[in-house]
Amino acid sequence: MSRAYDTFETLRQQNAVLRETVALNTGIQLAAWYNKHDTVTVKSNHHTLSLYVADGYESYHKTASGWKNGGGPDRFCLMPKESESSWDIRDDLSFVHLYCTDEHLRDTGEKIWDKSPASIALDEKTFASDPKIALLYRQFLLGCDWQQQANQLTLSTASTLLLTHLIQHYSSVQWKLPVVTGGLSPFVLRNVLAYIEENLSQPLTLADLAAVAALSEYHFARMFRQSMSMAPHQYVMQQRMEKAKGLVELTQQPLTEIALACGFSSASHFSHRFKAAIGLTPSQLRAAKA
Repeated sequence: MSRAYDTFETLRQQNAVLRETVALNTGIQLAAWYNKHDTVTVKSNHHTLSLYVADGYESYHKTASGWKNGGGPDRFCLMPKESESSWDIRDDLSFVHLYCTDEHLRDTGEKIWDKSPASIALDEKTFASDPKIALLYRQFLLGCDWQQQANQLTLSTASTLLLTHLIQHYSSVQWKLPVVTGGLSPFVLRNVLAYIEENLSQPLTLADLAAVAALSEYHFARMFRQSMSMAPHQYVMQQRMEKAKGLVELTQQPLTEIALACGFSSASHFSHRFKAAIGLTPSQLRAAKA
């Protein structure tokens, strides 16, 4: 499912420092970069959403009337497929890129609006501001460890929300979000909750859960929230923590095994999330119960 994205490969050949990257199961890729004293020209066969995380005040974009700046934390740039842009990074810039294709936009359109346009033309944006995009980036993408399988659901949910927002507000077609009323039926909800319980050791994705309910990801996420008063990724993490707490308290199973059984690929990440949820690390809780 992973693919080579032109802008990613271009930056790797420049002064840019790749701090972190992850390819989601959909093929969408995220990359966290740092750059300084660099000039870059990009023209890609894909779409790039770029969010300035820190600094960026001395980042300049080439326009018909010369180099213009306007960057800073939470500013974003949207570079649609086939658009060429040149940048002069004169001082520190930390930024996150989301790379996606026409196919990803089309899939999102089909899942949410049941429409299948041949292509969705995105608007080009430079140094723009959008509180919704900044919130999604900071809360979901910057707030979790990308390499943890347990966070795949959070990252895929955030990418779907971002693409939905781009299509709705920054494309040539202005689409209104459909209204969803009511929650999941008791039968479907029971099946979904049982599936989650049986697969807590696996990197659950929104697509997995929506498939169990035979719904689009968008409708499933909205209806699940109505039924459970929380988002699917929040419920999954809650269940991981409850299972982990029981195993820590009631068994002598090694903490590394418990971490794996609850969907965490490292004991340190498991310990950090456990303490945030329970107030004690797993070893502290086990010692207290001894």
